[in-house]
Amino acid sequence: MTMNQPDARQELVKALVATGREDRAAFRELYALTSAKLFGICLRICRERQAAEDVLQEVYAIIWRRAGAYEPGQTSPFAWLATIARNRAIDYHRALGRRPTAPLDNVAEPVAPNRLALENMLLDEEERKLHGCMDRLSETQRDAIRTAFFEGITYAGLADVLGVPTSTIKSRIRRGLERLKECLDDDI
Repeated sequence: MTMNQPDARQELVKALVATGREDRAAFRELYALTSAKLFGICLRICRERQAAEDVLQEVYAIIWRRAGAYEPGQTSPFAWLATIARNRAIDYHRALGRRPTAPLDNVAEPVAPNRLALENMLLDEEERKLHGCMDRLSETQRDAIRTAFFEGITYAGLADVLGVPTSTIKSRIRRGLERLKECLDDDI
């Protein structure tokens, strides 16, 4: 089922407000509606799948506790959620620099490589491929796609920031995504 943007936003607002009333079914729906995009934000910042998964789990714990503070009409529901994900991922990333490291003498026995190592290597290759294809886009297309998909800004919000019509933003993103798909399909 495809929904237009106002219907999707309304559904998200409804799920978020109900989550604020500790409605577990609404929380499950909120997760289903947003987890892929919020994971993308976490992965972009953390740069490691396992770290992004851990951060995403923390993000949803925060959302569960803070959903009652969300005020419809003040901000876009996805922007509110994306800000939580972004901030938590940045906190995680910053904390990496403060973690003490042990001397090599104190390091435990090395862990044997496993299937996850191969999966991570493949994910890294896919990420490099995606970044290479993104670099081939025009700057306006690349910036519009990154802002809309990674920062969760709506087309209308992006149009306001850039001072251009919403239709222009939609066209840039649509054409950029078409070029991105072609590039990714060419590299397969």
